[in-house]
Amino acid sequence: MNTINIDLHCDLLYYLLNSNVSLDDKEIGCSLPYLKQGNVKLQVMAIYAGTGEGSTGYGLQQSQLFSELIKNENFFLFNDDNYQSSENKDRVGVIASIENASAFCDENESLDSGFKKLENIIQNTQKVFYIGITHHLENRFGGGNNAEAGLKDDGKVLIDYIADRKIAIDLAHTSDQLAYDIFTYIDQKNYSIPILASHSNYRSVYKNNRNLPDELAKEVIRRKGLIGLNFIKDYVDLEEPERLYEHIQYGLDLGGADSIAYGADYFYWKDHPDTPRHPFFFPEHSNASVYPSINKEIEERFSAELVEKISHKNALQFIENMYK
Repeated sequence: MNTINIDLHCDLLYYLLNSNVSLDDKEIGCSLPYLKQGNVKLQVMAIYAGTGEGSTGYGLQQSQLFSELIKNENFFLFNDDNYQSSENKDRVGVIASIENASAFCDENESLDSGFKKLENIIQNTQKVFYIGITHHLENRFGGGNNAEAGLKDDGKVLIDYIADRKIAIDLAHTSDQLAYDIFTYIDQKNYSIPILASHSNYRSVYKNNRNLPDELAKEVIRRKGLIGLNFIKDYVDLEEPERLYEHIQYGLDLGGADSIAYGADYFYWKDHPDTPRHPFFFPEHSNASVYPSINKEIEERFSAELVEKISHKNALQFIENMYK
């Protein structure tokens, strides 16, 4: 099958902060050659910063890198009506996202100042697809996946700020409490904010705080959100690559046939200090060139229709609903 593929999350922009690397560098699984080999028609590019000193500088730099990326002849700024044009036939579409609100607002500055930086990022990227409020740890807005805090007052102000901006909220790195609080708050305010978990699997299949518990997965599905299959071993299974397909089956069992998508989470891991986790990906999932073989496996195990949904149709439907 030569189907197109959409991936909801990678860390190429963060990798490109290093001046010694290039878009063609095969040290990272989402480099340009892999994206082209995998027929990736949309790669969402995360702007990532850890919470701490200098976080907003990293955010702004990556937004500037994105603005250069869309001028590159190999890429184009994706929208739901230009990806099939002859002009973009051999190009990779991209949209920016923000992984951790600390990328535009640090722990000590005013929210007004932080929101001005968010506007700068939106101006540089032209469009921010989604914002993840936290990363692994707690910040001023709420609790990350390794924390227990829920939605803080600043988090409520942030949700108010983006409520009418056609920006989705990403639950991939929230604490369970933060995710529940986000649902409660947007319902109390009657906001129609799209929700996704851009790169998360299912906790009932493989226990990890980054994977969604059943109640949250079902709520994302109920709200017509997306759940992006994460290819990192820690979230699939440390020993068995085949369990990726158990995650798909579990998503189907929860009623998520229209919500499952790809969110591989490719990043540069070779300098990661936690060396026992190396390599972070199984060979079968190691870079974006593998999408055709994964699609073939899904067709054999499930159906051609499901390949179409997971590879691109579910994500396209979500995007069309967001921007109409």
